[in-house]
Amino acid sequence: MGKNKKENFIFTLICCFLMVLGMTFFNVILMQGIHNLNFKAIMLGFIPIFFIALVMDWFFVGKMAKSIAAKVSKEHFPMIMKVLIISFFMVCGMCLSMTLITLILHTGISAHLPILFVNALWKNFLAAILLQFIIVGPIARTVFFKMFPVRAHFEAH
Repeated sequence: MGKNKKENFIFTLICCFLMVLGMTFFNVILMQGIHNLNFKAIMLGFIPIFFIALVMDWFFVGKMAKSIAAKVSKEHFPMIMKVLIISFFMVCGMCLSMTLITLILHTGISAHLPILFVNALWKNFLAAILLQFIIVGPIARTVFFKMFPVRAHFEAH
């Protein structure tokens, strides 16, 4: 999204923060219900998961998502289409990896892990794809472009 590594990292930070926050609330509500929300527990759980997600996004999933998106998108595609394709593959990769990681952290490795994984994955994927396309993506791009106006991107080239 940005024109350099610093801007790319800031955009990744914004997206990752919002996605982890949204998915943390979603999963806590699924497990405990909306009436039993404990914000202190949510934030304590959010912090380590956020850092794990940021590392996964920046070093692994982001690179793979961009590589796959480059192979499936065409040069003539509008920029927003390319952004949405990357976002889709980001959600796929992050959902797979973070669902597995959080399940292992919360339940350990057991014979039930594959069933728990499949059950959690489809719910997390549906929530994450909607969250990314309807809420997080638009908010992240708006915040990012307020921090780094589009005009500055064109003037630099």
